[in-house]
Amino acid sequence: MDAVAEGLWGLADYQEQSGEIGKAIKCLEAICQSDVSFFPIVEVKTRLRIATLLLKHSHNVNHARAHLERAQLLLKSIPSCFDLKCRAYSLLSQCYHLVGSIAPQKQVLHKALELTATGYDIGVKLWSCNFNSQLANALIIEGDYQSSIAALDAGYVCATQIGYPELQMFFATCMLHVHLMHWEDESSVEQAVAKCDEVWEFLHPQKRQQCLGLFFYNELLHIFYRLRICDYKNATPHIERLDAAMKADLKKTQHLQQLTKEFDALNESLTRPELHHRERLALSEKQSRIQHQLASLTTLSSTSKGTLEPACFGNMKRTDGDKLELAPPPIDGEWLPKSAVYALVDLMVVVLSRPKGNFKDCGKRIQSGMHTIQEELLKLGITDGVREVNLQHSAIWMAGVYLMLLMQFFENKVAMELTRSEFVEAQEALVQMKNWFIRFPTILQTCESIIEMLRGQYAHSIGCYSEAAFHFIEAVKLTESKSMQALCQIYAAISYICIGDSDSSTQALDLIGPVYRMMDSFVGVWEKTNCLFAYGLLLMKQQDLQEARNRLAKGLQMTHNQLGNLQLVSQYLTVLGSLALALHDTGQAREILRSSLTLAKKLSDIPTQIWVLSVLTALYQEVGEKGSEMENVEFQKSRMDALQQKLVDAHSSIHHIELIDTVKIDIQQFHELGSNRSTMGPPMSNLDIPESVGLSAPLPGHSTSRLVDIDIGNIGRRGKRKM
Repeated sequence: MDAVAEGLWGLADYQEQSGEIGKAIKCLEAICQSDVSFFPIVEVKTRLRIATLLLKHSHNVNHARAHLERAQLLLKSIPSCFDLKCRAYSLLSQCYHLVGSIAPQKQVLHKALELTATGYDIGVKLWSCNFNSQLANALIIEGDYQSSIAALDAGYVCATQIGYPELQMFFATCMLHVHLMHWEDESSVEQAVAKCDEVWEFLHPQKRQQCLGLFFYNELLHIFYRLRICDYKNATPHIERLDAAMKADLKKTQHLQQLTKEFDALNESLTRPELHHRERLALSEKQSRIQHQLASLTTLSSTSKGTLEPACFGNMKRTDGDKLELAPPPIDGEWLPKSAVYALVDLMVVVLSRPKGNFKDCGKRIQSGMHTIQEELLKLGITDGVREVNLQHSAIWMAGVYLMLLMQFFENKVAMELTRSEFVEAQEALVQMKNWFIRFPTILQTCESIIEMLRGQYAHSIGCYSEAAFHFIEAVKLTESKSMQALCQIYAAISYICIGDSDSSTQALDLIGPVYRMMDSFVGVWEKTNCLFAYGLLLMKQQDLQEARNRLAKGLQMTHNQLGNLQLVSQYLTVLGSLALALHDTGQAREILRSSLTLAKKLSDIPTQIWVLSVLTALYQEVGEKGSEMENVEFQKSRMDALQQKLVDAHSSIHHIELIDTVKIDIQQFHELGSNRSTMGPPMSNLDIPESVGLSAPLPGHSTSRLVDIDIGNIGRRGKRKM
């Protein structure tokens, strides 16, 4: 019977290589369903193979789990077979993870760790690393971050014991990831960052080149850390290295595809029987050269040929070249698919470039990233009519990854268009965000507050301050993020200040006061700079000009040194220029306002330009420069005409009322998904990706020359994200 099993295994291999996965599984199931009994070891190997094929090429997780549970029962009666037992535990754990059954997954992993606890050779330690890695992931889903770090630390110790620096780096980066997700204190996160740097430096340069997945993972985590503490300057080198590596890998991949295509064409030509000897010899030599080039370009996959671990889940059918592996076998894990990582690199370029006004590059990156994501969503079967109720459960996790990335690209698109007063384009992007959220309300649940906040930004930009305040307050209610709550309270307060009456000023103070008292407790300076800006405006309203100047000067210094956000710097300068003028310091006012106008022009920020020009007009009147005043008024009028036309276009759009209407988005959640919400979020959970979305100045008709009524322009913001 061994010969029969070997024959069916061989036939299954042939069918798999031919792409006939169903036939391959039938060959293997013939062994399990046979009336003649095979040795238990044969049935175990067969069932593990079936489970691997099902996980790799289908959504049939329950069928795979049934085979694995049967294999486990058979293995209990076999005293040896350590490797097969470990493979069964590993695959069964992954099955439970895919269906969201965390309790049985943890039970399986604890049994597996008991099995590996007494061994000391490299193979045993590697399996222990595998199980600790999976256990850490399961514990994160339950929110048990300390236990997750303990499991990863145990894996790090195992990797150190066997002298495996690549595996040490894997666990070091995973621990940094958990620290970023659950930020307890900055010193712990700093230590995790330092540990990653230390292990990475210890790796041989040639090894680093081979660990492309670890390189991307480590660099992205460093970027998240730098953005979280508002260290934009030191985040830039990381994104530059990532961008260069991504472009090099894409170029290599294109070259590899071209060579493969040429190699296949040569193989086909060599099959022609009428080929002359000399031609055949020349083609064979060329074939040999190309084969050598392919061998030099193709790095050996870290997944050994004999492994039973599935390369990926959910019918993705990706090749080894499409993976960015993080660890050697038997882990063979990847944080995200290569396409998602590359989209994330594009997103990071946008996040760092947009506040500097590099809109042309941002536009290209947004388009590139969204195109990549749309292609991957199509592969998952997510077309125009598909909603989350139609998704296979095993596809939810991966869909969540791409959908969250897509929403962040839309968010940046809205921010960019509002900054440069392209209100219609901002409307379209915001409506698309809203429509995606309506279709996938549970997967994108954390985006609801972002959408409400952006509705507030849009409403404020076109002068609908009451509606803006409503949406900002709704955003506060919809998020658990203290950072997001604080920022939206500040935005709502600014909208109330723009309304201008005494009741609105009181409401603004009620909103800003609690944030002002706790602003030093936040990580980074986003909340503090925005709060100081809004508080300065209120002090101006109360005619406490010198104190307002002190607070605003402090906020400007922070913004300039740590954020580099040109929008917020421009707004600070405009207010400070207005204050200098009110305090009759015309020399300083002139210098400050010119700097502000330069920045507003770079950003194509028309409302802020008009705001600065109105203050400059008052300055020229005070110093008696009639010629400069007339020239300034003429330029201001041309800017107001341009803005007015954009506002008319926005108001006439079919989406305008839909976006500013003071009602929440009406959605229907799929209850089964809701009950398993913690199991389906993307693996970037709770990483802060700072942003800066603008609040525009009021309509030209609402402007006034009185200092206390000078309204704000674009304010930076940072939203907390499930990344």
